Amino acid sequence: MTAVGRGMRALPRLVPGVGQAASYRRAWLVRDLVAGTVLTTLLVPQGMAYAELAGLPPITGLYATIMCLLGYAAFGPSRVLVLGPDSSLGPMIAAAVVPLAGGDPARAVALASMLALMVGAVMILAAVAGLGFVADLISKPTMVGYLNGLALTIVVGQLPKLLGFKVEADGLLAECAALVRGLAEGEAVLAAAAVGVTGIVLIVVLQRWLPKVPAVLTMVVLAIAATAVLDLGEHGVSLVGRLPRGFPPLTFPHVRLDDLGTLFAGALGIALVSLADTISTALAFGARTGQEVRGDREMVGIGAANLAAGLFQGFPVSTSGSRTAVAARSGARTQLTGLVGAILIILMIVLLPGLFRNLPQPALAAVVITAAWSLADLPATARLFRLRRTEFALSLAAFLGVALLGVLPGIAVAVGLSILNVFRRAWWPYETVLGRTEGLPGYHDVRSHPAAEQLPGLVIYRFDAPLFFANARTFRAAVTRLASGPPPPAWIVIAAEPMTDVDTTAADMLRQLHGELDAKGVTLAFAELKDPVRDRLERYGLLDRLDARRLFPTLDAAVDTYRTLTGARWSAFP
Repeated sequence: MTAVGRGMRALPRLVPGVGQAASYRRAWLVRDLVAGTVLTTLLVPQGMAYAELAGLPPITGLYATIMCLLGYAAFGPSRVLVLGPDSSLGPMIAAAVVPLAGGDPARAVALASMLALMVGAVMILAAVAGLGFVADLISKPTMVGYLNGLALTIVVGQLPKLLGFKVEADGLLAECAALVRGLAEGEAVLAAAAVGVTGIVLIVVLQRWLPKVPAVLTMVVLAIAATAVLDLGEHGVSLVGRLPRGFPPLTFPHVRLDDLGTLFAGALGIALVSLADTISTALAFGARTGQEVRGDREMVGIGAANLAAGLFQGFPVSTSGSRTAVAARSGARTQLTGLVGAILIILMIVLLPGLFRNLPQPALAAVVITAAWSLADLPATARLFRLRRTEFALSLAAFLGVALLGVLPGIAVAVGLSILNVFRRAWWPYETVLGRTEGLPGYHDVRSHPAAEQLPGLVIYRFDAPLFFANARTFRAAVTRLASGPPPPAWIVIAAEPMTDVDTTAADMLRQLHGELDAKGVTLAFAELKDPVRDRLERYGLLDRLDARRLFPTLDAAVDTYRTLTGARWSAFP
């Protein structure tokens, strides 16, 4: 086969959109066109609202939406996922961009575009390195706490805009104080507050009671109509104004060299949150359609979408579960749905740039606040409190990290807490003594079965974790305590089936422990060692010290040997 032929065969794998186009069915066309049209009614107002949430001009939200839809349609593996500006990323983008922009909108756009390029590069490089598993670094409890904190941060930040005034504050506590101060000083605009509060109520009511009606679009249309009828602009209500006509040219953003460090830190956090959100959404919708989800390919798709957005004055984007659900409910079959949405938005900004000039800013704030509220998961928090207080504490700590330290430090806190929780479970794993229970085969936890029988002079001990440097001291202390009695046992058998690994530090500990127990007349035996673990112990030279006759394939074999040597009989656990 020629090189050209091999390249053509590899093209669908490298550019999944080509493969989707080649296998497209004519019967899907109408559904994709309808779904794309319906989706556009949500993409436009949300794109503009989330751009302002990120501290950027509304038009950049449309630029980012167009380009990410095109980029993912070409390089994304999923047939149904919809990417775009996202409420969970908006505060993270603002945290990275706004302090560096110094109030200059053009500089803010350039910084946000560079941030998108960095996110795209991080995603693609991570995919090449096979690092899709990093999405697992954020546990569910810490993610719940992080999103709760993010939702509160967004709502507090948007309330002044909803009520028609601005605040100059940095951080949740400062923003709360500024909000209260502004209300006390009478800065709220009654007409703006009426528009914003009515917008929230309308969206919530329509989504709850009339889910087939496009709630956001309906609210936006009514808000624009109210502006025309009631002349809200003359009553102190800020309006979006006329959007720039046309589409921006291909542009590589220019930023200062000393800004790159701050942007890169933000890009890492955004990439992690975006990947976790995308994988979870892809799994949910993939299960419905039977499509296999591959994390590394999704990373390439997200990376391509962010690169495309960054080259055309956009900002970082992610998967949207709500927009994907709208597309799926509308009958979307392929990424042609997203292409239709991108084309319609292009036509709007080229031919009808003034379409949203009378849209009140409080209406955009209403869109953001209702989206932020959907991020919060109070029932899940209450469930954690009822079921597992330690995970509730992790969730609460992640919430406080976002609320008190800020959005970007908050994601670092969430990841750090998740990793520490994994380490804690391996550091102090569950450990117990086993006994025999009448009517149940095998050997069981004496804590769960207090009436379990034991053989006098024999302790069967289980340590539910791999043995490594961090928990070697914990294991040694537990076995030493068991060896001290009272009464001191003749044998301690380690039920080693849960031990999936033993590192060199733990091997040295076992060597010393064996010597100490041997000096006390206590035999240390192992049962059910996995073959890879046994091979490591042999490589470490530990089996030269341990008596090979005390390595048993099963617990029954160990118990039978002990009974044969001692004549011991089963008795109730003391």
